[in-house]
Amino acid sequence: MPSLDMMNELIPVFVTLFVIIDPLGLVPVFIVLTQGTSAAHRRRMAIRACLTSFFILAAFALIGEGLLGVFGIHMPAFRIAGGTLLFLIALEMLFEKRSQKRNQRAEQVHQELEEDHDTDKAGKTAKAKTKTAATKTTDGPTIPDDEADDVSIFPMSIPFLSGPGAIASVMLLMGKFEDNIAMQASVIGVVAVVMVIAFVFFLLANVVAKRLSPTVATVVSRLLGMILAALAVQFIIDGIKQAFF
Repeated sequence: MPSLDMMNELIPVFVTLFVIIDPLGLVPVFIVLTQGTSAAHRRRMAIRACLTSFFILAAFALIGEGLLGVFGIHMPAFRIAGGTLLFLIALEMLFEKRSQKRNQRAEQVHQELEEDHDTDKAGKTAKAKTKTAATKTTDGPTIPDDEADDVSIFPMSIPFLSGPGAIASVMLLMGKFEDNIAMQASVIGVVAVVMVIAFVFFLLANVVAKRLSPTVATVVSRLLGMILAALAVQFIIDGIKQAFF
């Protein structure tokens, strides 16, 4: 059973990773990228994206500091650089730039995938086209599972779920507890918890999108952005202290 001190340490860990990965903010992106597909396909995409992201972040958590050492980068420098990166992300959240960029990127990828579909369908026979058109007139999914694009790795896992900000956050948190194996294991556990939350949000994407009003989403985003900014400044201060004092 975790002690009270351990829980007090884990709360900011969870907040940092939840804010950076932002599973709630990724719900509209997931809806755009999987629209017209079946529930089974969306479930597969959610599972694959969350599992892939967990393994990517866990790998950087375990070997990230050693990888930095190969390039001669020490943790104090990485704390300052990583804290600065997180602070810039926090500013984007405060001014609602982050969600706009994500939605624009999702729309761009979706359009590219639609163009690929149109190109593939152009080479099919008239009979296949008629069958596809008939399928689209039904109330069910408009894209058969065997034709639906795999968006789990790109862009859902990389760069959305396990992008540079998430990777930097995990490495910073592991470095913060470099002398505490239990806390480092807990950081990886928190990554798993956030991915489970993201998976649930993706499964309930349509329900979440309907229930979450734009006003509430804006307030939550700005509040979490302010918290992230404070945590980022703390990382920078810790890096400066370790480097110069």
